[in-house]
Amino acid sequence: MGDPRQEEREGRTLSQQPWGGRFGEEPDPLIDQFTRSLDVDSRLFREDIAGSRAWAKALMRASVLTPEEQKRIDLALQDIESELAIAGASGGGEDIHMAVETRLREKLGPLGGKLHSGRSRNDQVTLDLRLYVRTAGVQLLEAVSGLESALITRAEEHLDTVMPGYTHTQRAQPVLLAHHLLAYVEMLHRDGGRIADALGRADVSPLGAGALAGSGFPIDRAELAHDLGFNSASANSLDAVADRDFVLELLAACSIAMIHLSRLCGEIVLWTSVEFSFAALPDALASGSSMMPNKKNPCAAELVRAKSGRVAGDLVNLLMVLKGLPLAYNRDLQEDKEALFDGVDTTLACLNVTARLVQGLQFDRDVMRKAALEGYTLATELADYLSRKGMPFRDAHHLVGTMVADAIATHRGLEDYTLPELQQFSPLFGADTIDHLTLEGALQSRDVLGGTAPARVKEALAHVKA
Repeated sequence: MGDPRQEEREGRTLSQQPWGGRFGEEPDPLIDQFTRSLDVDSRLFREDIAGSRAWAKALMRASVLTPEEQKRIDLALQDIESELAIAGASGGGEDIHMAVETRLREKLGPLGGKLHSGRSRNDQVTLDLRLYVRTAGVQLLEAVSGLESALITRAEEHLDTVMPGYTHTQRAQPVLLAHHLLAYVEMLHRDGGRIADALGRADVSPLGAGALAGSGFPIDRAELAHDLGFNSASANSLDAVADRDFVLELLAACSIAMIHLSRLCGEIVLWTSVEFSFAALPDALASGSSMMPNKKNPCAAELVRAKSGRVAGDLVNLLMVLKGLPLAYNRDLQEDKEALFDGVDTTLACLNVTARLVQGLQFDRDVMRKAALEGYTLATELADYLSRKGMPFRDAHHLVGTMVADAIATHRGLEDYTLPELQQFSPLFGADTIDHLTLEGALQSRDVLGGTAPARVKEALAHVKA
């Protein structure tokens, strides 16, 4: 038994095509199927109908439609939106624009065909995308804010939790866990700024640009833009239908945000390993092994880390679609939607998942504190101490390096040295040196704007909360 949808496609006549009058042959089924996009762009039905309702009002103001005709079209479009919300779109058109128009003509007859006066699918589709980007951007901003809130909450809980800070994946200097978590808040704040910036440039209505040269009807495009909630109408009809910068910008913002999520989730993977044991995930947020009963795996964090490449790929995909495209509209642009939808959907999911992981992490304060002291992380404090006493820093750096080598050879920590032993290396070491050879002393010494001193971290926390 054949596929009824395939039979329906193969049975469409030229009269059912929006461009059928020019052609003398029926569409080839393979080409017809290949060029269809309804399965992808059907999710734009709300945006498409919002644009069509606004366009009907503009046509009425231009005296193309009577008020009664505009009202009938508006009511029919509202009915179609309800139908699509329940049943979805299938058959009846190669894309969502034609699916809506086909249903409108079924409801209203010839009147349904008047709606497309002065409008092209070229300005119609870019309008739909801008409306979608506007909604998606708000959702992304909310998800970014949710993850920021989760990090801020955990930072507030750990204002006195010490951990080793790292460079080159080697223990470097002690920092507060709150300071570490707030670093990701700064990244996310920039992500939110990039998304908001992209939304600002997307806030332009292309409707009324026609296929490429502008509408042939006296449409008030500024009023039309206002009806749709846009700040302005596009200044150039060619650019209006060809522009996809607003999609690129949102995908670029998503890609950078995903890189930040990948870094954070990469640390969650490390921290929850036995080798680190800085934190653990509750059972509900972890996965097991089909073979090894002992395993507890941070699979969600690993998947977020992996999906960063997927979103970056969506951005590169669209960049390559646009590369070398002449003005104005080309069918290549049909490929923009899959990249956009996937990039937004993936980023939203990963932001929400990462927030849940951050909320659930169970930190081991004692393990982190012990690790913060290992690896000779107080060496810089000694070098700074000698420098403050007048020794050139490069000389102090070299001297403390010899002390570290001695400590390694004798299997001791720098904090284990007595004052007389310290003074064998340099007479500049005084009784107050011992105060600097503690985690608290090391933290307090970083009392600069943006530093890890407890007072500065509390200051930063108050700032981000505000």
